Amino acid sequence: MTAATSAVPDQERPPADRKTSFSSFPARRKARKRAVDVLYEAEQRDLPFTRVLDDRRDLAERDKEMPTIPEYTTVLVEGVSMYRKEIDFEIAGAAHGWTLARMPVVDRNILRVAVYELRHQVDVDIPVVISEAVKLAETLCSDDSPSFINGVLNSLAGHQE
Repeated sequence: MTAATSAVPDQERPPADRKTSFSSFPARRKARKRAVDVLYEAEQRDLPFTRVLDDRRDLAERDKEMPTIPEYTTVLVEGVSMYRKEIDFEIAGAAHGWTLARMPVVDRNILRVAVYELRHQVDVDIPVVISEAVKLAETLCSDDSPSFINGVLNSLAGHQE
């Protein structure tokens, strides 16, 4: 189990029948999920995002049974870290009635990854970013999270420059 799934309180976990095997996920979806895991762990441990990323990379190098960190995970975590203030500002502005602190940690970090992709990964189409974020939310979050995440991202996508 990963940090995002093992430490999530029961009310944030999806019902068992909604869980999907991550081994069947496409490569970029796995990388996004790993990025969310890293961001989640960093918040839980009150550490910088890139510190947890470095720790995970070091662990994978020392223990060959640990999965390596996909390059796209590194891009996402480093990007979210670099643009965190701007990303959080955008999320807060689009999440009407919700503060970042009030959002479930996994939801907040799925949104961070997606907003980074919307704004800085020009090779990823907007509908793909939104769809991938919603799919992660369907697997990792509560029943209300996918529609919440979809609404926030659609609102932000409407403001795409």
